[in-house]
Amino acid sequence: MTIVPADSTSTTVTTDFDQVLPRRKLRLGSRTSHLAMAYANRVVEAIRDVLPHIDVEIVAIKTSGDAWKGDLAQLGGKGAFMKEIDAAMVAGQIDMAVHAMKDVPGDVPLPEGLMFAAYLPREDVRDCVVWRSGSRYTSLDELPPGSVIGTSAVRRKAQILQARPDLQVVPFRGNVIPRLTKLDENDDRIEALVLARIGLVRAGVSDRVGQILEMDQMCPAIGAGVIGVQCREADEGIRELLRLVDHPETRTHITAERTMLHGLQGHCNSPIAGHCTTTPDGRLSLTGMVFSRDGGEFAYAHESDTPDRAPELGALVAATLARKGARDIIAGIPH
Repeated sequence: MTIVPADSTSTTVTTDFDQVLPRRKLRLGSRTSHLAMAYANRVVEAIRDVLPHIDVEIVAIKTSGDAWKGDLAQLGGKGAFMKEIDAAMVAGQIDMAVHAMKDVPGDVPLPEGLMFAAYLPREDVRDCVVWRSGSRYTSLDELPPGSVIGTSAVRRKAQILQARPDLQVVPFRGNVIPRLTKLDENDDRIEALVLARIGLVRAGVSDRVGQILEMDQMCPAIGAGVIGVQCREADEGIRELLRLVDHPETRTHITAERTMLHGLQGHCNSPIAGHCTTTPDGRLSLTGMVFSRDGGEFAYAHESDTPDRAPELGALVAATLARKGARDIIAGIPH
């Protein structure tokens, strides 16, 4: 079957996928959680939209990050969500892998020979508050001093405490559905969780979305709202297939954000936030922020550039943050 990419500027660019793809089901590796499976199914749908005859099997892989219920830093950070999947890819047990880009660490290189061949169109990047069942509150501003908020992200903790240093923010990890159950049943006085809104939507529990935290209240994680699809560089057919589902604007935004992240040399305990968008006049706009653990110190930078200069824009924002003390903030956080 020969396909001409819809966004190709050349009518001569064709790929005979019957010749370059394996003559079997393609295997897509995914974490085992309900949310991860929803993301994996979105990738399958995207592939079938361009090649309906392609058969893709989702291979569930339990990661050490999902199995471990303690502090992720003790496992080396977010890379614990990728280690087993990367190993399966290197060993040839899967052909592709799906990852939420916000969970891809900036301080751990990909294994040699692996690459992100596609990014699906970005979805909502905002965080939201989920109230425990029976809570009478509708906004973080309403909470009395000493109220307890749960979150798994140091980025969220820093920004909550920056706005409300009188609140208690405690670690609260786990997959989405079990976390909500634990919140409703808990006797630990936890009033609410702060989670990614799109995660609740994709997990089928959008009714639990409480207060939506806008960008000026909570700067998103690097890669928020983006699903990345990984493959082996040597698999030309898989690379070409994934190129058909790659979203160029999202790739540009992710390139700027992750270049900034690499430039800051942060670690898994570093509260780093950043978000790239395209302005109405077609320029790239990148905001970056670095916080101390309690939100008491922070560095902020915002720059813009042309769409063809995403790496340069990311490097500029990282350098601007460094001049404003971001590296000193990061160095002062235990790792």
